Amino acid sequence: MSSLMARHLQHTARQWLDDQRPALIVSVDAIQGSTPREVGARMLVSREQVMGTIGGGHLEWQALDLARQALAQAEGHLPSQAWTHTYALGPSLGQCCGGVVTARFEPLTADSLAAWPLPPARFHLELHGAGHVGQAIVRLLADIDCTVRWIDERLDDTGLACEQPGLPSPEMLATLPPHIQWLPTESAAHEVADAPAQACHLVLTHSHDLDLRIITAVLRRADFAYAGLIGSQTKRARFLHRLEDAGIGTDVLSRLTCPIGLPGITGKEPVVMAIAIVGQLLSLR
Repeated sequence: MSSLMARHLQHTARQWLDDQRPALIVSVDAIQGSTPREVGARMLVSREQVMGTIGGGHLEWQALDLARQALAQAEGHLPSQAWTHTYALGPSLGQCCGGVVTARFEPLTADSLAAWPLPPARFHLELHGAGHVGQAIVRLLADIDCTVRWIDERLDDTGLACEQPGLPSPEMLATLPPHIQWLPTESAAHEVADAPAQACHLVLTHSHDLDLRIITAVLRRADFAYAGLIGSQTKRARFLHRLEDAGIGTDVLSRLTCPIGLPGITGKEPVVMAIAIVGQLLSLR
């Protein structure tokens, strides 16, 4: 299961827990031979709803039926403890995989949710700028296995400033997926200190002076996986002189990416630029 799918499923689990909805976490605990999903694949099962998957087919149908029987017997409460059940896919279920799956059935509790491991995301992105290109990038990243802090100085957390032309609407901010965090701030450059090590940083704000302050803070950290600055070769040359004057070493400056985006993708439409930029981030692996 990808990190993005796991995060979405975990987010749903947290909502169900907050709503006090009795549910079970059904996960692939062990496998032998050919099986439809890997160890760690999960689904959430309540009496009315199922989210996620452990592989589909007869295996999932049988596991779903067993989970709902247990929930029905608990009469609106949770089963008292976890248990496992082993399924031989070929002999007993008639699935062509032919392997063996051991499924774990665990009550959804605060403890089981806290112990739920998440696979690592492809990358963490510090995205500075909420203009047209920033919005296009966020739309693409909504379905990509990553985590994002989307940072801008011009908007407040109430959304009242969102009526400015070219900035994201309150509706867009309200519907961001769980892996994208909106962070309005009074000082974007100061937020760089809170970025995790080995993060990717993209700087594409409304102001060249602000771009310079943010990218200076990024380069001074020197523990980034990617430091991208929107702009032309002319902007790169001007910024390099200022960054050298600020005491940034040539070894760090050589790691600055400007212009940004995969070479060969031309066009200045926000969505085209976003595709080239996101493609470059994905190519880092």
